[in-house]
Amino acid sequence: MSNDILISVIFDEIRVGLLENGQLVEFYVERIKESSLVGNIYKGKIVKILPGMQSAFIDVGLEKAAFLYVADIRSDVDDFSHIFDEEEENQIDTIPNKTKPDLPIEDLVQEGQEILVQVAKDPLGTKGARVTSYVTMPGRYLVLMPNLEHIGISRRITDENERERLKTIVSGIRHPGFGLIVRTASEGATEHELKTD
Repeated sequence: MSNDILISVIFDEIRVGLLENGQLVEFYVERIKESSLVGNIYKGKIVKILPGMQSAFIDVGLEKAAFLYVADIRSDVDDFSHIFDEEEENQIDTIPNKTKPDLPIEDLVQEGQEILVQVAKDPLGTKGARVTSYVTMPGRYLVLMPNLEHIGISRRITDENERERLKTIVSGIRHPGFGLIVRTASEGATEHELKTD
């Protein structure tokens, strides 16, 4: 089976096509005016911490430093078991807004520290992008969450037998160090489909 990727770049548009055995199976178009950074994942470096605002500026290689608020910083003591029945179908931000953080920002991060972040909001005007350290990678059936050891099932899957079946499958395919949220679209999906996703 041969796979080919075809890329066409013109002044204000990029087109990418994926061919499998000569047949087009995926096609993407990105127009420069419509491009968004939301969902992009960067390894950044903390350049400034503002204790008064409980936030930090992160250099991720963009024109302006990205903004990271204390509630968007994942710490090793966080307990997210309550979020895994939630599902945000069209958003990368599956972590609900926390109320007041337990630790001040200077106890969570330090200037010069490298951190993996994901863009939650595009830059606007003079402000840089808003980022979060809660990195999520949504697929068709599953949402992958690095550095979390948990499995969650969408609340929209109400059949208890189906929930158990999916949890058993996902428990077998999940790699250590990664959490998975089973999305609503997984209902009725086979183990092969989930593993491929």
